[in-house]
Amino acid sequence: MGGLAEAMQPLNFMMIIIGCALGLLIGAMPGLGSVNGVAILLPITFIVPPTAAIIFLAAIYYGAMYGGAISSITLGIPGASTAVATVFDGRPLAQAGHADRALTAAAVASFVGGTISVVLFTLFAPPLASFALRFGPAEEFALMIMAFATFIGLGGDDIPKTIFSILIGLVLAAVGLDIISGQPRLIFGDIDGFLHGINFLVLAIGIYGIGEMLWTLETTKGEVMVHKVQISLDRMKSNFKDIKNYIGTTSLGSILGYFVGTLPAAGATPASLMSYGLAKTFSKDPDSFGKGNVGGVAAPEAANNAASTGSMLPMITLGIPGSPTTAILLGGMIIWGLRPGPLLFTENPEFVWGLIGSLYIANFATLVINLAFIPLFVKILTLPFSILAPIIYILCVVGGYAPTQTMHDVWLMLLFGVVGYLLRKLNYPVAPAVLAIVLGPLAERSLRQSLLGSHGDVTVFLTRPISATCILIALALICYPVIQKLTRRRRRNLGMGQGQG
Repeated sequence: MGGLAEAMQPLNFMMIIIGCALGLLIGAMPGLGSVNGVAILLPITFIVPPTAAIIFLAAIYYGAMYGGAISSITLGIPGASTAVATVFDGRPLAQAGHADRALTAAAVASFVGGTISVVLFTLFAPPLASFALRFGPAEEFALMIMAFATFIGLGGDDIPKTIFSILIGLVLAAVGLDIISGQPRLIFGDIDGFLHGINFLVLAIGIYGIGEMLWTLETTKGEVMVHKVQISLDRMKSNFKDIKNYIGTTSLGSILGYFVGTLPAAGATPASLMSYGLAKTFSKDPDSFGKGNVGGVAAPEAANNAASTGSMLPMITLGIPGSPTTAILLGGMIIWGLRPGPLLFTENPEFVWGLIGSLYIANFATLVINLAFIPLFVKILTLPFSILAPIIYILCVVGGYAPTQTMHDVWLMLLFGVVGYLLRKLNYPVAPAVLAIVLGPLAERSLRQSLLGSHGDVTVFLTRPISATCILIALALICYPVIQKLTRRRRRNLGMGQGQG
């Protein structure tokens, strides 16, 4: 109740409404997404108190999860990777003249997913925080290993490419001054700009902002067609009556999305795709999926909203981001002098519960704004991407310059943009690199503290129960895709042998 009262303070409430509206717009723009929006707008939050700042960024995150469905349905272009699964059935519905039905389903499913996940968040945050108090440097390092292993095991991407992306991020995280000796390292011939390290914000804006813009301009050629969305009061009533047909799928997607979101580094994209797969598996009419089934819109939308809340749980209680967006939020909290972790609940309770309270309000606010302003968002999207792109580039440059106010970071951001674009073309996942640059310094500190405390004895990670468990889970996650591949190959060979027989 104290958290809700904190969230209802005039400044915080205003931040929720502005954040939700901006998030919807950012999520709806092809090529943008929650990561880009939070990264670009993070510098603006330095003019308000930390609680208002994190509430604003969390509202953008929430709004962007809702907004991603708008361009997915009307344009067939996902506003972000989290909305990829929404395109599968949302686009066919729009082409059949039922875009309003798809958009209403997306908004309602997002609301249900958000509500279920916030309730679960409220219930599970304190117990997890008290459990996390048992974590020392060895446990923290083992947990970081598990976070990276989650990406390798559950990411679904090419494993060598995922490992390469993580290693690149760790190398970039090592740039700057050594945390123990204070000696400069990897500063590329005494370039002063590298002494403060590589700002994760510069990397995030470069890869996700500039890189994604270049990729979108190349793939769309700046020409985007919009299907007309018809919205009337009678159609809206009919759409709301339709909710009972997909409420079961939505609830299942919400619970799945929340728990996948809490896994370090898993995030909303795998949650939405897994939810879509489950909805299709348990559907009475699986053949209609991909051809315009409303359940195919509701399931991934519920999951990605639930996952966005779930990913905040490990960030606040353990200091480990559950997604690229929460990695940026984590960086912002550290900049504001707030150390995420179990002590945050005792040292800054008004901040934690104010944030949780704001999520309840943001959920209602985003639903209302979404339903009321769908026609306006669609009109903005009728602008050619060649006009939107320069505006986004200007925001990126300002966002890259603001934290340190040096041109060094702007040039570095542009360089990361080109690198991000090339990685995208070569099908390398870029999210692991962003997570690695945030987790890298934390993992290095925990590793070196553990080894100093144990006088260089590496078995300290295996003799402590929690760290040993985390390392075993990490090994299982790394081995899982390898075993899966070997099993498939064996089945294929057996099938070929029987065919020849």
